[in-house]
Amino acid sequence: MPTSDINSGQCPTPDVSLCVQTSPHARAKRKIAALMDEIEILKQDKAIKQRKTTYYVLQGRAICRIVALYTPIEDLITENDRRCEDCEPSSSPTTEQDRLQRGYIELIKALPWLHDKLACLDHEESDDMLRKLKRGADSARGDDMGTLKELVASWVNIECHPTTLIRTDDKHHRGFVNDACGQLLCPAEWHWEDSAVKAGIRDRTTSFIVSENLWPTFMYENYEADAKNLERGLMKSKLLVMGFKAIFTSPSSANKVDGDGDGANIIKNCRRARRRSDQAKVKTCIASIIGMRKVMPRAIAYTACQIQFALSNITSWHTVDGDFDYLVFWNNIVDFFEAPPGAAARLRMSQLLEWWTRKVFGRNHREDLTPDVISKMSVNALAAQRQQMEDTAFDSD
Repeated sequence: MPTSDINSGQCPTPDVSLCVQTSPHARAKRKIAALMDEIEILKQDKAIKQRKTTYYVLQGRAICRIVALYTPIEDLITENDRRCEDCEPSSSPTTEQDRLQRGYIELIKALPWLHDKLACLDHEESDDMLRKLKRGADSARGDDMGTLKELVASWVNIECHPTTLIRTDDKHHRGFVNDACGQLLCPAEWHWEDSAVKAGIRDRTTSFIVSENLWPTFMYENYEADAKNLERGLMKSKLLVMGFKAIFTSPSSANKVDGDGDGANIIKNCRRARRRSDQAKVKTCIASIIGMRKVMPRAIAYTACQIQFALSNITSWHTVDGDFDYLVFWNNIVDFFEAPPGAAARLRMSQLLEWWTRKVFGRNHREDLTPDVISKMSVNALAAQRQQMEDTAFDSD
């Protein structure tokens, strides 16, 4: 015991750390192991976040193509929330509100998991998810722009035989300064060959304002419109179908725009299908990734906007190009399909979409085999008949 403690009459000071000395080497090994565990946890968290980011971005690529080209996802969600909370609506919804709600329905079809995610995520996480979805949508639109920039130029060179071929890598000489592009962009009720029309459009006079409220010639079958029946041939142009196939099936498939398959060409179609089956398999197409088995109106509207942009001479994406508003143009196409004036028009739209589906996906209809349809087929009809015979025999006994 120290002398000072004896002299003072106090007890010796205890060792408050109570540490038991161990090997410094062993302690260092344990510290390293603990740090490695922390690093591994951080890596796992980062990997999980990266997987989520990749998933949301990939899922978002479908949004601009089949849901809404311009409308923010938040607006679609807000409109659906409004309708859920408005139990006794005091007035009928506006055209824009109906368009938003139809967009929300398409959004949930495209992203069926979105309901549950929005319910379980907090506000900050939801905003982060929506930002990533938007990033995916923007990247898809940019990729399609790049693809169609080259393809549309080559298609126009083949379809229109311009004196000077359109360059696939340059847009500055497209639009109305180019005869071939100008003819396709010209409103269908005007005649591009008329020198007064051509000069008026190029000079942008008030008599020839090219706006989104005039259907472009490139949207009509054979690039011709009937002034007395402007619906005839609308949305049935070869260029529009080729653009759709380039985006949703593959650029190579765009060059194979089949006939309607009315029976006269069935042998030829079968031979073509056999040749395709012998070819090497290609990577999964956009339509397969997003589960598209039928052509949808909003996908046609998206394609039309992309074709319009590819034919124009603007080099970066803008909502408004001169007097042409892409947002209203997209809305006009969507409303043409989704808001027909009556039953007869709805039937025509249904037939038009069937025509599109045949053009793009052929004549397979397995998705139309609903339980009600299957119940009326011979296998089930026979089963019902046999059961009825059994019941009759049992009752007679």
